[in-house]
Amino acid sequence: MGSLPSPTWKQLDIAIIGGGIGGMSSAIALRRAGHKVTIYERADFAGEAGASISCAANGTRWLNEWKVNLAKGDGVILRRLISRDWTTGKVLSLYELDDYQERWGHVYYMFQRQCMHDMLKEAALGDGEGLPARLCVNHKCRHIHTDTGLVEFESGKTAKHDLVIGADGVGSTVRGILGIWPDRRPAKSSCLHANVRTEDAVAAGLVDLSKDQALQFWGGQGEIWDKIVLSPCRGGKLLSYYCFFPREKGDYVNQTWGEEEKPVEELLAPFPTLDPQVRGHLALGKDIHPWRLWVHEPYPYIAKDAVCLVGDAAHPMMPHQSQAACMAIEDAAALGILFSEKYFTGSVSETLCLYQAVRLQRVTKVQAAAQRASENINERIGELPTQKRIDPIH
Repeated sequence: MGSLPSPTWKQLDIAIIGGGIGGMSSAIALRRAGHKVTIYERADFAGEAGASISCAANGTRWLNEWKVNLAKGDGVILRRLISRDWTTGKVLSLYELDDYQERWGHVYYMFQRQCMHDMLKEAALGDGEGLPARLCVNHKCRHIHTDTGLVEFESGKTAKHDLVIGADGVGSTVRGILGIWPDRRPAKSSCLHANVRTEDAVAAGLVDLSKDQALQFWGGQGEIWDKIVLSPCRGGKLLSYYCFFPREKGDYVNQTWGEEEKPVEELLAPFPTLDPQVRGHLALGKDIHPWRLWVHEPYPYIAKDAVCLVGDAAHPMMPHQSQAACMAIEDAAALGILFSEKYFTGSVSETLCLYQAVRLQRVTKVQAAAQRASENINERIGELPTQKRIDPIH
């Protein structure tokens, strides 16, 4: 027999501020837990930015649990990790991942962000278990009364909810409303991202790097800050390049993703000695944009009264462990479990206290590992030194 629902469980009316990866994942988890969900997006919903995004087994397990239509994401399943010589492209090390699913229970996907977002959006708003979430665009949050769940928007509209989730990204408005002010510093490296169509590279006589189904790396060893990371996505039709270099060669910390595209010459300039095949790929690059890199110290809390944070709003991290999306998905899964019929006691604030205790410890560990990996490409998520005490929500 299945477990009986908690006698104190009740359906909640939930607001999610932000409709990105974390927001849509939270909507999926909480609609499946039996709640009414409304997603508020600040602008006309134009979708997510065009970079690739990694979804390792700890994220994929929840997409499978939620019955997300993974085929819609047109992802590439990761088969190997390849490290190459900076100047020649010669393979220095190859790590086969044929047993990845057997070892970890689920596959590792590489999606283009738009495709992953569309996939999650369908699962949040479409048919499936629970009530479909509702999406309201052009609703920019101005203030939240954390004790009552009253949300005020810049348009003058208001909405009252039992639980409010801030999923509004690294520049989170909700985080500021909770009184959390980031302790951050610019990273020592900068990053430019570019997309290259595989067919364009092949037509130019360049090697087809999609066939390896691999995350591929150039540099990141003796060069330290000079590093190229390649992630194929869109079924191998698109190659997503992340190009890291010392911040002195180009400082983008004050620029945003949506600003005007950078010229290809600016992309190539930091890498005069790079493998000619990769330089040839980058010369065909489109959608060239800077990625602001900040090192954030862990936040002292991520919940207050009836409001909590998920994803980059709760724990911005460096990209070098490729775990940001998975952490947002895990946040959503934790909320879905804690507010489920089996576990929800009826007290939103008490449940968010438990959410904070569980998630802060986990994400702090991953944040630290991602920062270490910026200087050591072989870094893996391990044990942390002594952690700071987590303050309870209030």
